[in-house]
Amino acid sequence: MTSNERSTQQHALGPTQLIRTMQYLDSVGLNTGSAGNASCRVGGPNYLITPSGVEPRALTPESVVRMPQTEASEIASLKPSSESRMHSDIYTARPDVCAIVHTHSTYATALACTHQAIPAFHYMVAIAGGDSIRCAPYATFGTQELSELAVAALSGRKACLLANHGVIALGADPLAAAKLALEIEHLAKQYCIAIQSGEPVILDKVQMQEVLEKFKSYGQRI
Repeated sequence: MTSNERSTQQHALGPTQLIRTMQYLDSVGLNTGSAGNASCRVGGPNYLITPSGVEPRALTPESVVRMPQTEASEIASLKPSSESRMHSDIYTARPDVCAIVHTHSTYATALACTHQAIPAFHYMVAIAGGDSIRCAPYATFGTQELSELAVAALSGRKACLLANHGVIALGADPLAAAKLALEIEHLAKQYCIAIQSGEPVILDKVQMQEVLEKFKSYGQRI
C-alpha cells in the first residue's frame, strides 16, 4: 500500500468500524466481556481507540477515544484502553499499519502462557508475515516495557503473541486485523492439537519463503 493509499484508507476509518470490529471479536469468541481493544489511524499522529472497561454491546461512536488526547478531550471523553501506549508505539514504529486489534483468545493465549511461539507447523503461519508467530516476553499490561517488547516481536510481522496475556494483530483496517486475529486463533488451536498428537513436522525456512512469495500475489487484487 502506497502512502497515498494509506492516507485515503485512514480518512475512511472511524468509530463505526471500531465498534463493529469489537462486536465481531465478541461474536466469534476471540474476546469476552470488556477484554481486548481495537484502534485505527485517522491521519498524522492521531488514532481512535476503544475505551477502557466497556463491553462491545455498550459501545457508541461517542465512547470511542481520539488519541493523542488534549486536556480538554480527556475531560470530555472516556478513558482510553489501558493498552493505548502499545497502540501508539506500534503506529510510530510501523507507518504501514492502519489498524490494530488485541485479543485474549483461548488457544493463542494458552500458548502465550507457555511462552511458546507458533512455529511453521502449517504453511498458513506465513499469513502473519514470517516463518513463525513470535511470542513477546512477559511484561505488565499497559507498561512501556510491554509496548517495547510488542514492537520488537512485531518487527517484520503482522501479528504476535504476548506472554501470559494474548494476541496483537495488525491490518489495513480494523476488520482485516480482526480476521487475522481469528486466523491466528485457528492456527493456535491446530498447533495445540498437533503437539498433543505427536511431534509436529516443522516446515523449513526455504519452504516458508516459497509460501511467503506466493502470498504476495494471493487472493483478489481489486
